[in-house]
Amino acid sequence: MTDFATRRRTMVDTQVRPSDVTKFPIIDAMLTVQRENFVPDSHREAAYAEGIIDLGSGRCLLEPRTLAKMLDALNISNDEVVLDIAPALGYSTAVAARMAQLVVAVEEDEALAAEAQTLLMEAEADNAIVHVGPLEQGATEHGPYDVIMIQGGVEQVPDALIEQLKDRGRIACLFVEGKLGTVRIGHKSGGQVTWRYAFNANAPVLKAFCTECAFSL
Repeated sequence: MTDFATRRRTMVDTQVRPSDVTKFPIIDAMLTVQRENFVPDSHREAAYAEGIIDLGSGRCLLEPRTLAKMLDALNISNDEVVLDIAPALGYSTAVAARMAQLVVAVEEDEALAAEAQTLLMEAEADNAIVHVGPLEQGATEHGPYDVIMIQGGVEQVPDALIEQLKDRGRIACLFVEGKLGTVRIGHKSGGQVTWRYAFNANAPVLKAFCTECAFSL
């Protein structure tokens, strides 16, 4: 029988901590949330490996390092509401839920969203809900949000999401230009977002956030 608890500790010790992520809430969350439960059965053995896990249907599980550094830069506190876009089966939502007051996940596919909600309940993430709807439209009824994060690459960020971010809120996006990807943290002030470089990373671009899709709307 696979010892996933040991693999979880190894992931944190070899992928997360060496990436200069040392905040206790992040380390604790990533040691606690059972990542293997948030991937298809065929991917369970690879759940803690380095690299991106392709979940199919245009979704992926970001590298543990990427998610951890994103959370580190966002610095979520326990009185904040988080919008998590495209979390697939909900791993990132479950991790963030251990730091935030409430996490709202957005997925387009009803079946995927329902499975994610079930997995989150099983993980005792009682402060996480899954909203079904277009990724680029967010979830206005639960906002505005202190923090927004997107679980995949983007080429552009729709105004609809920026509008759901509170003034003085933060948004983390993995911008992909050609083969290069950079995570930037946006800080909103006076209705405008100022982006700052955080670190290099990569992920497939989510269809809803590609430039061509924006022009076709």
